[in-house]
Amino acid sequence: TRFQISEVFSALKEAAWELPLPIVVLGGIYSGMFAVSEAAAITAVYVLIVEVIIYRDIRWQDLPEVMKKSMVLVGAVLIILAAAMGLTNYLIDAEIPMQMLDFFKTHIESKTLFLIVLNLFLLAVGCTMGIFSALVVVVPLLSPIAAAYGIDPIHLGIIFLANLEIGASIPPLGINLFIASIRFERPVLRLYVASLPFIAILLIALALITYIPWMSLVLLK
Repeated sequence: TRFQISEVFSALKEAAWELPLPIVVLGGIYSGMFAVSEAAAITAVYVLIVEVIIYRDIRWQDLPEVMKKSMVLVGAVLIILAAAMGLTNYLIDAEIPMQMLDFFKTHIESKTLFLIVLNLFLLAVGCTMGIFSALVVVVPLLSPIAAAYGIDPIHLGIIFLANLEIGASIPPLGINLFIASIRFERPVLRLYVASLPFIAILLIALALITYIPWMSLVLLK
C-alpha cells in the first residue's frame, strides 16, 4: 500500500499511551530517580493501568490467569538462568576467560580488528542462544577481554545487546523470524527475503554504535 501521512498520525494517536513509557523509564534511570530494577516495577504497573483501566483489553477477573501464565514463563527463564550460571561458574573456575584473553592478545593487536571479531561472534551467539543464557554465559567471558582493549563496559553492553537483537532476526537461524512466521501466518522463507533490507540497515547502525562510542556514552557525560 502507498504511504499516507494520515496513517502516521493515526498510528501516533493509537500509541499515545505507549510512547511516553521509554521516556519515563530512561529518564528516571539516567536522572537517578530510580534504579533499573525499580524501573521494571514501574513499567509493569504502568502497563497494568493502561491495559486494564484505559484500553480495557484485560478485565480485572482475567488478571489471575495472566499472572499464572506469567509465572510459568518466569519459571522457565529461571531454569535457563540456573543452568547458564552453572556453566558460567565452571568456565570461570577453569580460567577460560584468561585463556581467551591470552589468545586474543597474542593474535589480535588492533582494537578495530577485535571489534570486528567481537561483532561476528556476538551475531552468531544471537542466532543460536537465548538472550538470558547469553547474558549469563558470554558476558563474564568477554568483559575482561574487552577491558584489556580499552572498551568501556557501558559501550560493551550496548554492543552486546545490539548484536543479540540483530542476531535473533538473521536468517536462517534467527528465532524472531520463526516467531513472526507463526504469528503472522507467513512462510518463513518469505520472511527471510523480506527481512534482508532491514537487517542491512541494522548492521549499518551496529557499525556506527561499535566505532563511535560517543553515541553510547553521551548520556553518561
